[in-house]
Amino acid sequence: MNLVTGGTGLVGTHILIDLLKQNKQVRAIKRENSNIELVNAVFKHYGIEDLFTKIEWVNADVLDIPSLESAIKGVTNVYHSAAIVSFNKKHFKKMYEVNVQGTTNIVNVSLSSNVRKIGHISSIAAIGRGKTNLFTEKNKWKTDKKNSYYAITKYSAEREIWRAQQEGLSTVIVNPGIIFGPSSWHRSSTTLFKQISRGLSRYTPGTNGFVDVRDVSKSIVQLVDSEVSSERFILVGQNLSYKEVFEKIANAMNKPVPNKEAKKWMMELAWRYESIRAFLRRKSPSITKETAMTACEKYFYDASKIEKTINFEFNSIGESIKNTAKFL
Repeated sequence: MNLVTGGTGLVGTHILIDLLKQNKQVRAIKRENSNIELVNAVFKHYGIEDLFTKIEWVNADVLDIPSLESAIKGVTNVYHSAAIVSFNKKHFKKMYEVNVQGTTNIVNVSLSSNVRKIGHISSIAAIGRGKTNLFTEKNKWKTDKKNSYYAITKYSAEREIWRAQQEGLSTVIVNPGIIFGPSSWHRSSTTLFKQISRGLSRYTPGTNGFVDVRDVSKSIVQLVDSEVSSERFILVGQNLSYKEVFEKIANAMNKPVPNKEAKKWMMELAWRYESIRAFLRRKSPSITKETAMTACEKYFYDASKIEKTINFEFNSIGESIKNTAKFL
């Protein structure tokens, strides 16, 4: 039996798909009030809605140990993708609870059960920032003001996974870049599609690493099935400028291409203005200081380690964007 945490999320949904395609038994954690219709819609998108009925859903929470102990009974492999993604410092406490304490709980119940291996979905954010703009798995975490609150929680969660390894549990970690894939308009990177579909006119000057969600799920399933252990892998299909990415999204959505650069000083004004506007409207800001600054930085990631380790090939980001746009 394979247990997937965050089963209703973008990555969790695709892990379920890959496992079920291999005729493996899957159990997925969801909260009691979670809506699984989006998961069903993604299965229909790929024409495999018949596999959706084979998922064993269980109500559990990574912060509720008794529910996890019940969910993990009979489980051999755990795919831990449950996490909160936010770049709003007001959400730091909740992020820390779910991303770090939740991972601690997953590790502890796995250690006390007969779990063979944990595959942990981390983030390139956990690689950390520093003076270099080129990152590999060998980069060491350094305290830096450029590290987001989200990055801090994901790095701390990884430390719990390494603890599991030291205490006798086989583990593997993947560090995906910005993930594109079929999801709700309101979730993480898919909000870019929403903004561009509404007529976004400016692009930011930064560069970042991007990856297809299908590559994230495919790679973690292969790694968990393999003898690879105590390793982490950067998952970045392509390093692209936001200008290139925005153009690809606009073309896929048949919308005007953003053709004006948003200068760094403009982004600094934008996040301050949005902070005030959100405060007055009592809503979460659409742009934060963290997202504004990251969008202006140039980061590059080397994913050659996974390509060599399991002979892995990534989908192009253009193809990933088309797949996402088709779903939306």
